[in-house]
Amino acid sequence: MKKSLCVVGLGYIGLPTSVMFAIHGHKVHGVDINHKAVEMINNKQLHIEENGLQERLEEAVDAGLFEASVEPTEADVFVIAVPSPIREDKTANLDYVRKATEAIVPFVKKGNLVILESTVPPRTVEDVMLPVLEQTGLQIGEELFVSHSPERVIPGKVFQELVDNDRIVGGINEQSSEMTKELYQSFVKGNIHLTDATTAEMAKVIENTYRDVNIAFANELALISDKIGVNSWEAIKLANYHPRVNIHTPGPGVGGHCIAVDPWFLAEIEPDLSKIIQLSRNTNDHMPVYTAEQIQEIMKEQFINDPKVALFGLSFKANIDDQRESPSLKVIMELVEKGISFTTFDPHIKENVASNQTQDMEEALNEADILVILTDHDEFKQLDPEFIKGKMRNRVVFDTKNALSLDEWKNAGFVAKRLGDSKNG
Repeated sequence: MKKSLCVVGLGYIGLPTSVMFAIHGHKVHGVDINHKAVEMINNKQLHIEENGLQERLEEAVDAGLFEASVEPTEADVFVIAVPSPIREDKTANLDYVRKATEAIVPFVKKGNLVILESTVPPRTVEDVMLPVLEQTGLQIGEELFVSHSPERVIPGKVFQELVDNDRIVGGINEQSSEMTKELYQSFVKGNIHLTDATTAEMAKVIENTYRDVNIAFANELALISDKIGVNSWEAIKLANYHPRVNIHTPGPGVGGHCIAVDPWFLAEIEPDLSKIIQLSRNTNDHMPVYTAEQIQEIMKEQFINDPKVALFGLSFKANIDDQRESPSLKVIMELVEKGISFTTFDPHIKENVASNQTQDMEEALNEADILVILTDHDEFKQLDPEFIKGKMRNRVVFDTKNALSLDEWKNAGFVAKRLGDSKNG
């Protein structure tokens, strides 16, 4: 049975989710406080980058099944997909979730379903959303149904994973869970696992915290390898041949709206019981500092005074334009503090939003002493060292993402180094 939906939040999760429901026959009204984004969406233009989104947006709008505005409207189902960031003190900022819930209260009617997709600390539905929804005057669980179904997708593969990934649905009661399951079954081919709301919240935070702890372990291995002369990338690859080992990869830090944020939710709730979680977060948060220190050290080793650094990659992962919590931005801050000159370039970020950013790769390389790869975009993996060396003042490359073949760059006359691999260079 087709439903009318009101989706609050049209960012990296809300917009793809909206068009997914729409192209499967549901009538969707999207809501966002960003007037420019709303205007672009209604004109079938994208304000975010995601594979397959453009054609699906066009299909949804042309079919008359998707429109956007800055105000909610009445619907059968309300989906909240707004940010849930952390504050400077690492505590959860649930203002967006609270305000989005408040915004739909005047439009909610008997029999409606409210779904929270945002990743949040455990008990957010119970302690933050339900008190607000009680203002509707409806009996929660009997006249108004509520659940948490956290998004579990990765940027760049959102549509594939919306369909194929298993989904967790946690209702405040059984009927809330069953109603949510029925809705998502319109496009989800993976299994849909039913639980309660707080367990669903906990499960999503666990998923991202596991990855953060694993990456912190990989980063510690990289730091150790740099000290003792080992290629950590090779060592990790060999270790992962063991059937019960799956170590992630090191890098200049951890970014994104989930992995770099969600572990702090658990640390805030139980600071004395989350020592490994906090240590891992601090380890990963330190990697941009370490990366900047390595850049400075490499320049000293090459006797280059007043160096110019070309930083390639501003998004937090490959082949997307998402800069949320990107370690590249933190590396930039460290270089600014050290007084080191730099330019930045990212082929996926079409507007200059970072310090000293240019849209011209050659301009970024002009008179540079060292090229630093901070994001492993496909475009960077295909860089031609013979072409690059004619643009730079000194021929030094520092690869923090294992994106380059260092032997190829060395053969072209570069000093080539890799983070976590002091065996090279």
